[in-house]
Amino acid sequence: MEPEISIQRRKSRQIHVGSVPVGGDAPISVQSMTNTDTCDVDATVAQIRRLEEVGADIVRVSVPTMDAAEAFGKIRKQVQAPLVADIHYDYKIALKVADEGADCLRINPGNIGREDRVRAVIQSARDHGVPIRIGVNAGSLEKELQRKYGEPCSDALVESALRHVEILDRYDFQEFKISVKASNVFMTLQAYRKLATQVEQPLHLGVTEAGTFRSGTVKSAVALGGLLLEGIGDTIRISLATDPVEEIRVGFDILKSLNLRKKGVNIIACPSCSRQNFDVIQTVNELEARLEDINESVDLAVIGCLVNGPGEAREADVGLTGGTPNNLSYEDGQKSHHVKQEDLVSELERMVRTKVQKMRDDEAKGIIARSE
Repeated sequence: MEPEISIQRRKSRQIHVGSVPVGGDAPISVQSMTNTDTCDVDATVAQIRRLEEVGADIVRVSVPTMDAAEAFGKIRKQVQAPLVADIHYDYKIALKVADEGADCLRINPGNIGREDRVRAVIQSARDHGVPIRIGVNAGSLEKELQRKYGEPCSDALVESALRHVEILDRYDFQEFKISVKASNVFMTLQAYRKLATQVEQPLHLGVTEAGTFRSGTVKSAVALGGLLLEGIGDTIRISLATDPVEEIRVGFDILKSLNLRKKGVNIIACPSCSRQNFDVIQTVNELEARLEDINESVDLAVIGCLVNGPGEAREADVGLTGGTPNNLSYEDGQKSHHVKQEDLVSELERMVRTKVQKMRDDEAKGIIARSE
């Protein structure tokens, strides 16, 4: 098998968003943002719990008003995931959500206003042990930088970020992460590459306003995949105009494709052709839906014929290759047994779940052995 390329991650300072480490040698975290009305506590809590179920490491919540800040405190008490409070301009909201248990403040110190307000927010973050995220966006650059550069560009994004960094440095506050997002893939790539050489803080990767599920997934995979291959990036958010749950799934899929995170069932499937001995597409769609509750890393290969099937199936934890009269299953690289057409989905699900249970049992035995 072709040896995997080892990605050398950029060295960065580590911070903590709640219990989740970001930067340093911590796993690259995946986050999303709620799209409910924050004042609707029940709806927001329900959405955050759905995000938790699919593995979200961190969740961001918009807090545009003081009423939303009050609601944020109620939400914080009902969910487990670390919450980032997204605030713009009003420093009093930042102070309020810090008191209400925010795990991170997304606020740009240069946008707060007077020096005493900046000092108050930084001191509150320090007192509560809460990091700050500097979030620069190509669509909301400072007017001065717009005049200087004429239009959004990577240099403008980086200069804006460094201005905010300078303010935090002035107060000797180092617990922060940075993002420099654009909707343009090339601008995003260049901005993060330039910033990565000038700061030691962890970087939050994302393509802002990436678009619909399909186009946004492609743009994010290209931009973030390129940066991650270069070792740049400590936490990611896939911005999609769809259910936030899909952002988490796509984020983990990007990381899994680069072997940066191992989570859930990784389905390897052929696109299908006239050689297939069963309906590959329907089979894998059913399997994906049935197995989405699994967090353990398992490779499942589903190949419709004997041309590429045996090779792919042998490399997976569980595999199936189409054949006549019956399809052949594989476990841990070895031929296992034949499977009838009508039993394909249920049998592959059983095999995967049996594999997962064995992994859990082995892990439990290891924990017991280490404790003795």
